[in-house]
Amino acid sequence: MMAVAIPSIRADLALSTGTAAWVMSAYVLGYAGFTLLGGRAADLLGRRRMFLTWLTVFLLFSGLGGFATDGWMLVVARFVTGVAAAFMTPAALSLITTSYEEGPQRNQALLIFAGTAAGGFSLGLVIGGLLTAIGWRWVFFAPVVLAGALLVAAVRLVPAAGPVERDGRGFDLLGAVTAAGAMLLAAYTVVRLEHGLHDWPLTAVAGLAALALGAAFVVVERRAAAPLVRLGILRNGSVVRADLGALLFVGAFFGFQFVVTLYLQELRGWSSLQTAIALVVMGCDAVLAPTLTPRLVARFGNARVILGGFVLAVVAYGLFLPVGMDWSYAAMFPTLILAGTAFALAYGPLTIAATDGVAEEEQGLAGGLLNTATQFGSAIGISAVTAVYGLASTTGSGPEATLSAFRTALTVPVVMVVAGTILSALSVRAARRAVRSASQVSSVSASQTSANPAQRSGGMASRK
Repeated sequence: MMAVAIPSIRADLALSTGTAAWVMSAYVLGYAGFTLLGGRAADLLGRRRMFLTWLTVFLLFSGLGGFATDGWMLVVARFVTGVAAAFMTPAALSLITTSYEEGPQRNQALLIFAGTAAGGFSLGLVIGGLLTAIGWRWVFFAPVVLAGALLVAAVRLVPAAGPVERDGRGFDLLGAVTAAGAMLLAAYTVVRLEHGLHDWPLTAVAGLAALALGAAFVVVERRAAAPLVRLGILRNGSVVRADLGALLFVGAFFGFQFVVTLYLQELRGWSSLQTAIALVVMGCDAVLAPTLTPRLVARFGNARVILGGFVLAVVAYGLFLPVGMDWSYAAMFPTLILAGTAFALAYGPLTIAATDGVAEEEQGLAGGLLNTATQFGSAIGISAVTAVYGLASTTGSGPEATLSAFRTALTVPVVMVVAGTILSALSVRAARRAVRSASQVSSVSASQTSANPAQRSGGMASRK
């Protein structure tokens, strides 16, 4: 919603370009910087407690943003709501995964969860355009109303868990500090990529500092008696592939959506409301994710459905590469409907794959890793297309040069989903190997049983 509202906010409060950019970036920094810590906090301090506490914080600071009279108030409100989301989203996901055993019921619940998330991603521009037409402050007040309703419902419907079991070894405070510092600096580095070569030494220093703190975090976790993050979870190939796939898919989606918004508003002169209505078709994922996707997953499995989503995304974004100066909406429609369908196919199964095979006591951590990946993906996608567009824009001026820059920027989401397709193909191959290995073990066990006379006689005796 905020992407559509920024021009109105900037004009009303007379914000500088830098402050307006920070209103967008502050949320990403807070969310990406603390999601990993938020996921582990849900496991250690209680999922219901974390969800209710941080939903309340989200509500309060979103309201503060609605009453803002200066840029710094907006930046603070956005940063704290990002931090709140970083704690409550993994808690919400782990509440679901720990309420159902692995299997069809959990998959159905996760696909519904992913469907609502997909709807938020796709319909955010539409809702933002409608609310901005009323007044930009409603972009902050509407989440207050929704969060308040969720809070009342959650207090009544989310069951209170028993006391959180702790082993007495304490909370890994040093691990939390180094993790948050590394993630914040990494997010800041990614956000700064959109500036291209401008002040590149600052970007480089931030990136090196993030790497240094990341290395320190690994050392701390290896030595900690009760580590914040059990590093062994990163050796789970299916989880890592799902997280990387989510990063690439969400990054490409947000990058594409950003470029299309700029194309329609800056080059074609469409209003924010016209742009929002044009993109509403991408919201088909909110309907398809909980209806069509579960059937496909039940028939073909997660890995194949994810691969299908990536392939569809490659086709969708590829169709938009030759975009023209006067393309009709009919010419854009195939890309928009395919992009929404691709999201419906890929995002839910990626959520399932990122939490499958993870112990219950680490479901919050798994959710934190997934949400960290999606937040960094969105930041990378938007920053990359912005940087490429900025560099391509320096080669000329006028509408044709601008259109050429848009086309160049559109290659970023295409490259990201192509990389995701390759990664997904590896996941399909790994899934096939796992099935063959399981069938071979079953066959060997059956043949050994039939070849062992003692086992046969024992079996007959038991039947007698």
